[in-house]
Amino acid sequence: MDAAVIRLLVADDEAVIRAGVLAILGTDPGIEVVAEAADGRAAVELAARHRPDVALVDIRMPKLDGLAAIPELRKAAPDTAVVLLTTFGEDDYIARALSEGAAGFLLKSGDPRELIAGVRAVADGAACLSPAIAHRVITELGRGTLARGLSARNQVSVHADREREVLALVGAGLSNAEIARRLYLVEGTVKGYVSTLLDRLGVRNRVQAAIVAYEAGLVTPTR
Repeated sequence: MDAAVIRLLVADDEAVIRAGVLAILGTDPGIEVVAEAADGRAAVELAARHRPDVALVDIRMPKLDGLAAIPELRKAAPDTAVVLLTTFGEDDYIARALSEGAAGFLLKSGDPRELIAGVRAVADGAACLSPAIAHRVITELGRGTLARGLSARNQVSVHADREREVLALVGAGLSNAEIARRLYLVEGTVKGYVSTLLDRLGVRNRVQAAIVAYEAGLVTPTR
């Protein structure tokens, strides 16, 4: 989505925080906020009406919190990527958000540049985790607390070499466009590979596919 304007929904019950997020995003002319919500229920309704590319949703809101809103947002606007924005970093929030299908997880206390970069990455088809959260996920993967139940190596072994290459690059956080350039493929072909991988691995999105890639040893964690 290099040329197109990214359409964004922002949901946070704290007006001051929401204003700060909007101010940061407003510095990027390639991002347009098409809707704002102060609670999770309104976020779902606005997502269904506006069909934004990305929904940036606070994890704790009245009526429907960010975690509970993920499946409803995905149902109301299937093409909208959901990114959770929070001041918290507890492992249970991270694990549940990823299992529910969140495409990203950003901390409010992070660098403002991470916010814009995260929105752009998700809109471009990549996963997005703030560095602090990415480190937590990798650490927990090493302990096995986020294991998928089936052996990731067995899951991946049935795939063709090219599919494993694409999965490894998804695990490394590359977007479809970046994978296409790396493997000398057209972007549409990469999208086809990613779609097939998600289906065969039984995962909801690229973040969960990246976890499988880490568990299978296709990606080497870095600090």
